[in-house]
Amino acid sequence: MRGLTLAALLLLAACGKQGALEPMAGRAAPQRGATQARAATPQEMLKLEPQAVPQRVDDNQGPLPERGSDPFNLPPPRSQR
Repeated sequence: MRGLTLAALLLLAACGKQGALEPMAGRAAPQRGATQARAATPQEMLKLEPQAVPQRVDDNQGPLPERGSDPFNLPPPRSQR
């Protein structure tokens, strides 16, 4: 049973598309948007927006400045028993 499952998974993994993307037979390519000068190519449609893949932002703020004495930094009140 495991051999059959493994063979099915290998066949499924081998059926990936190789080559340029094209619309399915009998279907038109997506139309261009009202604000676009031309229709987007398949490669342009696959490109992710910057918000979908954000760049890493390191905290370049540096070390925090030393804090002065805080008159409100008091110990907790003693509990009365």
